[in-house]
Amino acid sequence: MGLTSDKALALAVLSGVLLFAGTVWLWPRLARRTWRAVLGRVALLFATQSAVFAAVGLVANQSFGFYASWADLFGRENGQGVVVDHSADEADGALRVVGDRRATRTGGTRPEVTGRIQEIRVVGRTTRIASPAYVYLPPEYFQARHRARTFPASVVLTGYPGTASALVDKLRYPRTALDLAKAGRMRPMILVMLRPTVAPPRDTECVDVPGGPQTESFFAADLPEAVSAHYRVDRGPGSWGVVGNSTGGYCALKLAMHHPEVYGAGAGLSAYYDAPSDPTTGDLFQGDKRRKNGADLWWCLKNMPAPDTSLLVTSSRSGETNYKDTLKFIERVKDKKPTRISSIILESGGHNFNTWRREIPATLEWLGERLDGR
Repeated sequence: MGLTSDKALALAVLSGVLLFAGTVWLWPRLARRTWRAVLGRVALLFATQSAVFAAVGLVANQSFGFYASWADLFGRENGQGVVVDHSADEADGALRVVGDRRATRTGGTRPEVTGRIQEIRVVGRTTRIASPAYVYLPPEYFQARHRARTFPASVVLTGYPGTASALVDKLRYPRTALDLAKAGRMRPMILVMLRPTVAPPRDTECVDVPGGPQTESFFAADLPEAVSAHYRVDRGPGSWGVVGNSTGGYCALKLAMHHPEVYGAGAGLSAYYDAPSDPTTGDLFQGDKRRKNGADLWWCLKNMPAPDTSLLVTSSRSGETNYKDTLKFIERVKDKKPTRISSIILESGGHNFNTWRREIPATLEWLGERLDGR
C-alpha cells in the first residue's frame, strides 16, 4: 500500500479504533500492580497512540502532499534528480510520455470529450535536469476541427516538497480547467504540472545554483522548449503562463518577472517574496551577490527594469502569514509600469489545499485572459 493510498489511511484509522476499544475492554484486567500488568498498560497506550498519530499524519499528508511515497518519507528517495546523460538519443533533451489517463472519471473515455492527462519525463537540453510531470490536454486538442490549432500553456507548480499528483487529484487543476472551458469562462489551455523540487530532497527555490542544479534555467527555457516541441503550444511571446502555491507561488512570480518574454503571466498562491535559506535549501548562492539579489523580488522591484508581464498574488486576511507582505508587494508593483498586478484576498483561509482550491478557478480564468491573444 502506498503512502498516499486510501487503503493505508483506512487501515490506520481502523487500527486506531480497534486498539482504543481493546484498551477500554482490557484495562480492568490490567489494573493490578504487577510488572506484567504495567507493561500491558504501557503497550496498549503506546500502540493506540501510534495508530492515532499515524492516521493523523496520513490525513495531513493527503491534504498537503508533503511526501509522495514511503521512500520519500524516510529520506530514501533517490530517483529523478539532476541527470547528466551523454547518449545520442537525449543529447538535445527529450520528452517522453510514460502514462495516459482521462481527465475526469465521468463523461466517458473519449479524449475529445473529457481531455487527457499524460504522465511525462522531461530531460532539459541545456540543464540536463530530469523531472517527471503531468500534462493536461483539453478536449479541443483531440477534436478534428481543431487539429491545426495551437493552445496557450501554463506551468503549474506545487509547494515544497509537494507531489505532482496532488495538482491533479487534490487541487484538481485539470478538472477545474475543463469545467471552466465548457462554461465558456476560459480559453482551453494546456497545463504542465510538476513540483519545483527537481533535485530531491533539496529545495532549490527555482535558483540557478552555482555548481548545482540550474533550476531557473530549466523552467525558463528547457521545459517550455521540450513541451513546445512535443505538443501544439502557441509560439508567440508570452504565450506561457505559470502558477504555483507556496514555494511554487514564489517561483511563479520570479519566473514571470525574470522571463517576461516567456511567461506572459505569473500567479503566486500564498507566495512569499524572497528565497529562504535553511537546511532544506543549503547554500543556494555561494557568495554570488548577483544571484542572491535576483532571488529577492523586493530587490528586483527596486533595482531592475519593470518587466512587461502580469502578476497575480493571493492571501487571506486571517490565516495566512504573507498577508502584510502581499499588500506591500501589490503597492510596489502598482508603480512599476508596464508590469500589471492583480490579487485575490480572502477573508479567511489557511496555508492549505482547501484555500488554494477556492482560488484556482479565478486564477485560471485570469491566466486565460492574460494569455489570450498575446
